[in-house]
Amino acid sequence: MTAAIMVQDLSVSLHGRPLVDGLTFDLAPGEKVALLGASGSGKSLTASALLGTLPARMDVSGRLRLDGRDVPLARRRPGSAGSGMLAAIHQDPTTALNPLVPLGKQLAIPLRREGHSAPEARERAAGLLASVGIGDPARVLASYSGELSGGELQRVCIALALACRPTVLVADEPTTALDMVSQAKVLDVLARQSTAGPATLFITHDLAVAQALCSRALVMSSGRIVEQGPMDTLLTQPSHPYTARLVEAASIVRPAGLELPA
Repeated sequence: MTAAIMVQDLSVSLHGRPLVDGLTFDLAPGEKVALLGASGSGKSLTASALLGTLPARMDVSGRLRLDGRDVPLARRRPGSAGSGMLAAIHQDPTTALNPLVPLGKQLAIPLRREGHSAPEARERAAGLLASVGIGDPARVLASYSGELSGGELQRVCIALALACRPTVLVADEPTTALDMVSQAKVLDVLARQSTAGPATLFITHDLAVAQALCSRALVMSSGRIVEQGPMDTLLTQPSHPYTARLVEAASIVRPAGLELPA
């Protein structure tokens, strides 16, 4: 089976100083994998490198393959429509949406780019909103981002990412800014993405959140992957001292209200 994403020897440096050093990993289609580590471990830099959104002053090297095709590791416009690409879900949904444009028009952009007519795009956007747990898609399509709660906005962002038909979702701390109820709803939406959907690289420092969503994890420290394996094994039998400290510092409790699909 062709990997949804394959990363080989990914490195990021600033003025010759390595910040991310030699990361190699892959995700199978539909697989949900956590990228774990404390603040400053290099998780978000890794996401930016994959998405092509690193600051211009940073250098990046390595190899990136999406759905069996090589993709340049360089600055590029993320979230382009079409298959074989990455879509991002960021920590703060308010920064990912234009506050001056109705959400329906923003959701229609990747759908129109695919060739859908305006009525088709609106119907498809309503369906995507329903699929991420929005109970009144018509209201949300007509709304501006300032009229929705944080949890609703993050689910709109997930719908927007799915509208791009990505091979891989890169979710960078997507629940950190949310209250526990909204966090559980967003996690439930991500969990319900089927194995036929995009692979998900879920970036977080929260082991409880990662445990609720992911079956496998990569642990980063000082820009390197120091351990990887099944989530349950990492939590119960960590082999690296850094992973053991993360587990010891965490309270592994599944977020209230989250019911994972069977």
